[in-house]
Amino acid sequence: MDAARDLAFASQRLIRSSATPQTGLRVALVHDWLTGMRGGEKCLEVLCQAFPNATLHTLLHRRGSTSPPIERMQIRTSALQRLPGVSRYYRGLLPIMPLAVRTLTIRDVDLVVSLSHCVAKAVVPPPGVPHVCYCFTPMRYAWDGRDAYLGRWSPRSLKHRMASTLLNHLREWDRVTAARVSHFIAISRTIEDRIARCYGRASKVIQPPVDVGFYTPGPNREARTNAYLIVSALVPYKRVDDAIIACSRLGKSLVVIGEGPDRHRLESIAGPTVRFLGWQPNEVIRDHYRACRALLFPGEEDFGIVPIEALACGAPVIALGKGGAAETVDDQVGRIYQLEGVDALMTAIEGWENDGCPHNPALGRARAETLSTDVFRDRLLDYLNEVAAESRATGAPPAPHLRFSRTRTTRT
Repeated sequence: MDAARDLAFASQRLIRSSATPQTGLRVALVHDWLTGMRGGEKCLEVLCQAFPNATLHTLLHRRGSTSPPIERMQIRTSALQRLPGVSRYYRGLLPIMPLAVRTLTIRDVDLVVSLSHCVAKAVVPPPGVPHVCYCFTPMRYAWDGRDAYLGRWSPRSLKHRMASTLLNHLREWDRVTAARVSHFIAISRTIEDRIARCYGRASKVIQPPVDVGFYTPGPNREARTNAYLIVSALVPYKRVDDAIIACSRLGKSLVVIGEGPDRHRLESIAGPTVRFLGWQPNEVIRDHYRACRALLFPGEEDFGIVPIEALACGAPVIALGKGGAAETVDDQVGRIYQLEGVDALMTAIEGWENDGCPHNPALGRARAETLSTDVFRDRLLDYLNEVAAESRATGAPPAPHLRFSRTRTTRT
């Protein structure tokens, strides 16, 4: 990252919202599903605090799985919610999710805001009502994650052929239903490019929020451990296996925080220096960010909040130089490597250690601060103001004045 970029990062911290709060906007929020607090839900939480009287539409909701600001919303679910124990197996219902999203009915609103990585963006807005999609990625299974999804089966197997046909249909459905969105927001330049490629649509980039008030350096960063750290859902596309194999071969200590369907396989390939902790509370994750030798980030992510949380805590980051991480991490705050795979990660770790583990924690912290929750909220709400004003100016059904809650975010 060059000096001009660093200057831009620093100057962005001085930008404050210029939008004027207004009154009376009726809003519908749409989210794929509510089963836990991950990066997408942290974005949703900001909108729930800004629009506490909005309706929140989702395929399914596991009660108590998200934060109080989300749980307090008027949550309306799809027909999937009526399936017994659906929160345990909903990912396997991908083939019927396009049908399920049609059961989400939205009426009597002035603005629809969806947060989507699967089917939420396909919700049907009322006629003439603007629909802003905060897009984490075009449907991963049908586009860039297709090979990883199909990789579990032999290319000649019946399951592979059936799944391939299904994904072809999902890709076309995903492309066609993009027309239901009037305005796209991308979470990174990587996703901006992907939206253009998949949907043929332009988008505005607003990067997701990081809670820099919570993720802070510890009192004594120099007392860090020798253990490397992974914080990730344990699913194949995250490439956690690269980090596990690399650290096992190098004899490096590695702590893995996370849970997911790939855990059993990952444990089976791990050496004695690798320790699995399962999913942990945010306070425990923060302690590991503060104490780790470095965070390892071996997957190509759409944005990657985890590296920013680590930088906010003063930790170095060793990351694959693709996707969102390439926009926030460089050799000044850790190490970037360009080729996927175990060998490339091993070379990066050894090279970084041989160079004396270079890292500028103050620069890492400054970069994280440009992505604070306050900055995210102001940029997003300013843009929604613009969309609403545009809707009124272009002759859409008249909307009342807008009302946005500008209360600063608090941790719950």
